[in-house]
Amino acid sequence: MSLPPIKLSDILIQHPEVNSFGELLAVLRSWVETGDRVFLEFDLKPEFPDTPRNWEMLIEMAFTSGKR
Repeated sequence: MSLPPIKLSDILIQHPEVNSFGELLAVLRSWVETGDRVFLEFDLKPEFPDTPRNWEMLIEMAFTSGKR
C-alpha cells in the first residue's frame, strides 16, 4: 500500500526555521533521503521574497533528486 502524497504546507509546518526558498530546497533535498513518500502535493506557493517564477519546477527537482 502506498502512502498519500506529502503536502508542501506540511513540510513548511514541520520546519518553521525555513526563512527562504533556498532553505526550503535544502530541507526538501535532505527530507527526500530520509522520507518514504514518493509524491509531493503543491498545495500552496511558498511566500518567500526569493521564490522564483519557476518555483514548482525547482521544488520538484529537489524532491525527486535529493542530494545528488
